Amino acid sequence: MLCIAESNVVAYLRMSCDELSIGVDMGGTSIKFAVVSGTDIVYKGEPIATQEYPTPEAIVQEIGNRLHVIQELYPSACAVGMGLPGFVDHRAGTVDSLTNVPGWYNIHIRDILTELTGLPAAVDNDANCMAYAEWKLGAGRGMNDLVCLTLGTGIGSGIIANGQFLRGHLGAAGELGQMTIDYKGRIGYYGNRGAIEDYIGNREIASEAQMLYAAAGISRSEDECTPIDLENAAKAGCPVAAFVWDDIACKLASCLMNCHYILNPEAFIIGGGISKAGDLLFAPLRKYLRAQLYGPHYEKIKILPAQFANDAGIIGAARLAYNEAKGL
Repeated sequence: MLCIAESNVVAYLRMSCDELSIGVDMGGTSIKFAVVSGTDIVYKGEPIATQEYPTPEAIVQEIGNRLHVIQELYPSACAVGMGLPGFVDHRAGTVDSLTNVPGWYNIHIRDILTELTGLPAAVDNDANCMAYAEWKLGAGRGMNDLVCLTLGTGIGSGIIANGQFLRGHLGAAGELGQMTIDYKGRIGYYGNRGAIEDYIGNREIASEAQMLYAAAGISRSEDECTPIDLENAAKAGCPVAAFVWDDIACKLASCLMNCHYILNPEAFIIGGGISKAGDLLFAPLRKYLRAQLYGPHYEKIKILPAQFANDAGIIGAARLAYNEAKGL
């Protein structure tokens, strides 16, 4: 009898809840699907392997197939939102280009999502979706000025200023991964020098750690120098790994210092795989930031871990679409 009652409750929620929205989180490796109510993910669909589909048309067709299945299960879902890794114009609903996914140029993805589902849709950069989730529902809830960063293969970010998302003229504001920390530094993908993304992305960290291990007479491959490997090694007392984390924090503090003096946020909210190291990152980050900021400013700035971890992007995409559909 309990199972039958629970099934009836689930069916009722699927049919009648007016807070449900669909989130799509597209990455270079996979495309994920979820049905979201507030901060809760009530359903996760089977992900798509992005690289198995050679063209945008093929990917879009499969996204449509998955969305139709979700709508059959949750017919009361009232909106669909999608986060994508690259240059996305939220206001126009278009994709100009995507990171590691070829062929996505000037695609009107918001209109396509509406055609596929019959629902109002919203699209944004995936890091902006993460920031939206943390601002509206997570660690930054109730704040009017904050900067959110996600640290992983690259550095994604989103900025909220005066209670509004800061998007810029082309919708590309907040790409803090391209902020220079060394004007004579490494030449990046776009020709800019010293971009922080070229120093503390996952691959760059692994390469630097491998060289430091070699200088200490220790043989490690880059595959053995992932953030989780370095976290475990530092916690076990490895001085090389401890130095790597201190160096990551020092470089990140330089970026945050610049952001602070430009934007004066109430908080920096940091997520992504690198942030999982906890105090190995946050303790030296606070130390280095304290040394670079005007005292009263540092005393009033919050440096917080993100609340939603790997689900932030999909929660943010779904909530963005829901709020825009409801005029919130």
